[in-house]
Amino acid sequence: MGRGRQKAKHTKLARELKSYSPSVDYNALERELGSHSDDDLYVDKWADQYGDDDEDQDNAA
Repeated sequence: MGRGRQKAKHTKLARELKSYSPSVDYNALERELGSHSDDDLYVDKWADQYGDDDEDQDNAA
């Protein structure tokens, strides 16, 4: 008999989630996504340290 109550709760939750619409500040989002400078780009700090040394050791063996 508990299945009906459980289903009713799930139905109620599904309706609430379906109608949920959070507010979005599109201006702030645009500023955040639109501000790409050279400092924002990804820099691999390990690339120079472990550059070609591993490849040379593999070929020598």
